[in-house]
Order: sequence, then C-alpha cells, then structure tokens
Amino acid sequence: MRILLVEDEESLNRIIRMNLEMEGYEVVSCDHGKVALDIAESQYFDLLILDVMLPEVSGFQICEKVRLQNKKVGIIIISAKDTSNDRILGLKLGADDYLTKPFQLEELLLRVHNILRRSSDEKAHEAVTYAFGGFEVNFATYVVQGPDGTFELTKKEALLLQLLVDKQNEVVSRNQILQAVWGYDVFPSTRTIDNFILALRKYFEPDIKNPRYFHSIRSVGYKFTP
Repeated sequence: MRILLVEDEESLNRIIRMNLEMEGYEVVSCDHGKVALDIAESQYFDLLILDVMLPEVSGFQICEKVRLQNKKVGIIIISAKDTSNDRILGLKLGADDYLTKPFQLEELLLRVHNILRRSSDEKAHEAVTYAFGGFEVNFATYVVQGPDGTFELTKKEALLLQLLVDKQNEVVSRNQILQAVWGYDVFPSTRTIDNFILALRKYFEPDIKNPRYFHSIRSVGYKFTP
C-alpha cells in the first residue's frame, strides 16, 4: 500500500513516516502543498494524509482537486484547525476522515488501517469479470472469452488491463502504470509499457492501427475507452 504524507512540520512528518513504514506501508513524504499536488496527480497512491496549512496550496485544495480525479483513493486530513466548520469543510471536499492535532499516533495508524481495509474489502467484492467489445475478461484467472474462443493473459497484462479498466475514460500516466503494475522492485523502461499496450491492442482491437479502446495520449500515457 502506497501512502502520500503531506506535513510541513519536519519532526511530525518524520515521526509519522517512520511509524507508517514500521507498519509495512510504502510512504512518500512532502512538506510543500504545490509539490504535493503535483506528486498526487502524477503517481499512484492508496491513501493521502494531508495537513491543511501548507505552502502555496492548502490541504483542503489538494483534497478537492484529487477527489475530483480519483473517487477511490483514501484521504485523511490532519490539522490544528479543529472547529466543526473546518471538519465539515474537509469532509465536504472529499476527505474520508479528519483528525485534529495533537493526536495519538496509535489513533492515526488505526484510522489509516481502517480506511485501507475498507478499500481492500471493496476491491475484493468488485466483479472479477469485465466485458467489452465482445470479450469477457476474468481478472482472477486471466482467462479471456472472445468471439473466436478463449485465451489467457499474462499476470502483468491482466494487471495493466485492470488498472486501465478501473480508470476508464481517464488518462493514466506512465508513472502511474509503472508503480501500480510493476512496483519498485523491477522498474522497466516506458518502452516496456508501450509493448504491453501493443499486446492488448492485438488481443482486443478490431483495427490495431486505429484503436477503439486503448488510446495513446502523447507525452503522458494511455486511456481506456470502453
């Protein structure tokens, strides 16, 4: 699970990050609002932890912009702003939880765990099959039923297709694909992604030269349009 931690108080940032990493999470930390927004929009995360008072761009603004683009990512706001109006605003902007400072680290870790567990439970209950263009894909077995019979995807092909399907009609950057499908253990070149997209086109496109489903977005990434 990947977490973006945005907190401009250095000591608190360091303590929270250390504890999250001890729990087994992969943490990217930042202390600047504008930089954090750029990171959140260009990389894949399961959860954001946002302070409110940040340089240039506030945690509220980050929350609002990210939520418009991503309905599934978890968002926790941590803030010294503890009025009911502040909490209501944070939740209205799309935060899943709001924790006021000072707080016990154990409480934050429990809230992180609960949000990520709910997210995992929702994914587990999502349909494991997806149909488009005369094909039915089973993401549990990687088997595809098509007009001309069945065939099997590789694990990486299935993961890439599922990511694109989950974000259908959205542009998915190459960085997001690398992190979600390959992680950090093996970091292939972007050419590898292009080859995998080409493989999906060969499987599913009626005309590879004029894609109907898998679109290249120049200098950014790809978009799946069912």
